[in-house]
Amino acid sequence: MLDGVERLVDLVGVRRSGSTDAADVDVVEAVRSGDAGWLAAIDGHFAATARDGRTVRLARTLGFPLRYFVAKMYHGPILIAADRMDRIFDWCQEQRIGWQFDPAYTRMVPAHYLVAIDQVGCPDPAPRYQRFFTPSIATSSADIEEAGARYIEATYAALKKWLEAVPHGEPIAVAFSGGVDSTSIVLLARHALAALGRHPDTVRAFTLDVGGGADAVQARDAMSDLGLEHTWEPVTASPADIDLERAISVIEDYHPLEVECAATALCLLEGIRARDGSLTYLLDGDGGDENLKSYPLEDSDLTLSSVLRNPLLYQEGWGVDAIKHSLTYSGGLSRGYVRTYAPAAAYGFNAFSPYTVRSVIGAALSIPFAQVLGGRQERLSTLKQDVVRAGVKAVTGIDMPVHPKRRFQDGVVGAPRARVSKAWCRSVFTAQWEQRLRKATDILEPRRSGNEVPAVTS
Repeated sequence: MLDGVERLVDLVGVRRSGSTDAADVDVVEAVRSGDAGWLAAIDGHFAATARDGRTVRLARTLGFPLRYFVAKMYHGPILIAADRMDRIFDWCQEQRIGWQFDPAYTRMVPAHYLVAIDQVGCPDPAPRYQRFFTPSIATSSADIEEAGARYIEATYAALKKWLEAVPHGEPIAVAFSGGVDSTSIVLLARHALAALGRHPDTVRAFTLDVGGGADAVQARDAMSDLGLEHTWEPVTASPADIDLERAISVIEDYHPLEVECAATALCLLEGIRARDGSLTYLLDGDGGDENLKSYPLEDSDLTLSSVLRNPLLYQEGWGVDAIKHSLTYSGGLSRGYVRTYAPAAAYGFNAFSPYTVRSVIGAALSIPFAQVLGGRQERLSTLKQDVVRAGVKAVTGIDMPVHPKRRFQDGVVGAPRARVSKAWCRSVFTAQWEQRLRKATDILEPRRSGNEVPAVTS
């Protein structure tokens, strides 16, 4: 193996959002040197890669997916990093090494970890993980009013910081269902804009309506109750516009709930883009359910006990050293955030949810859930609305309307429908990649061997 050659190809570069207390070069240097303490000290979202000799390091938060693939070239292993599998594959194709690629060989950096990989040859060493987010658990009061104020104050601070970077006068879209999270985002964004000396009506709420879905009615009622109907825009579509196969291709995943959510998000964003080709900034409430554990446990193999014993389960999935952890996809919202990131990127939006920022997650995790729930699983269905409503009242003075909880993909369609199966999603994903991978053997130029040394020109 040759020394002194590049062993890292970063196809996306450093990315940051909602953070004004660090420069790109500082983030990259902290990742290069493995300074987890420095990464822990900055808030907002980031993703970055860097090389230190033969060691490549990568780190990310929830807001930015980051994948990598280790290929073999004449000088030894080379790591390619990007936000998407297909971006990595396309680069390998350009280098005539697409035959080495398989989507299952890619790895997603788990959120909140600094990952180090030594590029020393075959067999490739296992990555080393160092956590840089270690929030305190159950350290605050069980009083709902206090918990709500603390949680929403952190949310407001994170949102305001992101809004400060939005150019003055730029319109801001909110993916709006009229549920607890999206309604709180509209109210907090308007409050923050007013505090920044900007017009609150810059915020526009968009709701997808497919055949008279419940979300459209709920969203209209919520905006009417708040006196904000003039800032609400329903986006109508037909059931045929919900394209699950396209969603699988866009998010490069086959988890049914993520696929369904992404399909409806793509439909909504296509409608927004058709109305306003220049709109760039997009807010949503993704992460609110995960923070306050607002999921029906009957939909999964989880128990209340397992949720309480694993505080970051919904954000990160099972730990990196656990048998259920997936190297290819990570877990929890660490995996699932592609449902927001990828559709937004596909339509050119700069998307952000303050509920995914570490300071906000930390504020949620400080709630003593075991004490608040008292062993009552049914309390999970109402806890989030109580906490968020109390917090919004404390921060903005507004009594926020609360509507029944439902998943985004369930509320946009008028008629009940059957759930898509994981087996079907995975078969579509596999077929899509089989078609792409055939290109690796069909290219006109011969494939490049990992031992091929480039010709030296005089």
